[in-house]
Parts: sequence; C-alpha cells; structure tokens
Amino acid sequence: QVQLVESGGGLVQAGGSLRLSCAASGQTFSSSDMAWFRQTPGKEREFVAGINWSGVRTYYADSVKGRFTISRDNAKNTVYLQMNSLKPEDTAVYYCAARRGVGSRRTYEYDYWGQGTQVTVSS
Repeated sequence: QVQLVESGGGLVQAGGSLRLSCAASGQTFSSSDMAWFRQTPGKEREFVAGINWSGVRTYYADSVKGRFTISRDNAKNTVYLQMNSLKPEDTAVYYCAARRGVGSRRTYEYDYWGQGTQVTVSS
C-alpha cells in the first residue's frame, strides 16, 4: 500500500518555474515506478513524466520534454517534478501516481494516486 501527497503547486507567470513534490508513505515506494499526470476540466488525464524505481530511467511526454525533469529520492520517499519555462497550456491539476509494475504512460495501469495539486500559469 502506498499513500501519495502532492505539494508545490501554485500560480506562476509564463516562463517561470515550479517544483512539485510527491511524498509517499508505505513500504513499497522504493520498488515502485512513479509518474506525474495532469488534467484540465473536461479533458482526460494525461501522462507528463515517468521514472523507474531506481531513478535510472526517465521518460516524458513530447509536450514537456526539455522543460520538465522528474527525479526521486528513495531515502526521502519523495518524487519531484521540476517544471521550467512554463506555458499557459501547462495549467492543470497535477497528480502523482505509483505502479507496482514497470512504468507506463497509461493512467489505468497505475495502482495509487495522490489528491492532486493545482498549477496555474498566467500569460
């Protein structure tokens, strides 16, 4: 069992940066692949970035590649999403997710979800 709590969202101007954190509790965090997803009203939740259990492998949606960086600290049971050069289209609720198996870009393959944190980018 893994419980996830996101933080770090807020309001930022276009071109600015934010760092999201996802604190996990539970004994299986260090063996879980993790990911960030985002969702805007009326749209499906979409994949943003993923990282494997050791942190060696990361992968990104094309829309954020080169601007966002996912990382994790297993000693702190935390995964991060550094977001730079933010654009108004990045505005969304961002969710952290954990998966017992190999990482995926598909929402339905994740076992645990946080409650989300709002990111708003003004133009």
